[in-house]
Amino acid sequence: MASSKHRRIGSNSGQIQVDSGPANTKGGDQNVTETDALERSQPFDPAAQYKMNHRRRGVALIFNHEQFYWHLTLPDRRGTLADRDNLKRSLTELGFEVRCFDDLKAEEVMRNIYEVSMDNHSDADCFVCVFLSHGEDNHIYAYDAKIKVQTVTNMFRGDKCPSLVGKPKIFIIQACRGDKHDDPVIVQDAVDSIVDKSNVNETEVDAAAIYTLPAGADFLMCYSVAEGYYSHRETLNGTWYIQDLCEMIRKYGSSLEFTELLTLVNRKVSHRRVDMCRDINAIGKKQIPCFASMLTKKLHFPQKSK
Repeated sequence: MASSKHRRIGSNSGQIQVDSGPANTKGGDQNVTETDALERSQPFDPAAQYKMNHRRRGVALIFNHEQFYWHLTLPDRRGTLADRDNLKRSLTELGFEVRCFDDLKAEEVMRNIYEVSMDNHSDADCFVCVFLSHGEDNHIYAYDAKIKVQTVTNMFRGDKCPSLVGKPKIFIIQACRGDKHDDPVIVQDAVDSIVDKSNVNETEVDAAAIYTLPAGADFLMCYSVAEGYYSHRETLNGTWYIQDLCEMIRKYGSSLEFTELLTLVNRKVSHRRVDMCRDINAIGKKQIPCFASMLTKKLHFPQKSK
């Protein structure tokens, strides 16, 4: 009969019970030892917030891709310059040091990201990285090749970028995540976006798919669309997601908790529908963004004192 033993490790803050073995089971398998521990050194505060009073807000990188190497056979992303400029204004208002890059090759993208990951962020609140491009599987496209998203996020894990440990690391990915359109079920509202007919503001879709999620605390992944669906982009005004994200940042960026703000963005985008598109199958279609939060505290962006 299998036997197991229990021992207690005492401390002033409490006790940890360790279940030990190993105990043989049928078939020669072993019962693996596990340890359950409870951290009691600090009381759990459900209202805890990230510290956002460092000297700097932090760096925000924007990798904007409008054109691609012909061999990739990817269409140009008309309207993406509006997204880049809109994001630059909005993130600057939040206090970020914004650095924009246009149509870089994959090697250049990775070099810029690596250099920032090696910087000292000790006096910064957090870090933001934005990709405006096409996507495929677990990758985002640079000008000449695709980059695995998790390769990028891994550069900012604790062992690679210790000065950002315990700080928010926000990744915003504007790219398509699949090959489906979101059909409206019940249309209760009028069309949100007013189209300038004289300038022919058409809606286009960004190609291919993004599926990845990083592991690790304090990451926040913001996606323009839920997995498996198209992301829509207006040729004059930019993508629906970035338009509404920037609007919500301008209105509520310094007052709302950030994941609550992202929920408002979800609602704003979900109220839109395609009015004018060369693909007639896209007319009337919808979009819903999503975000995956591995944050461990509430995230606010109070105004920085100048």
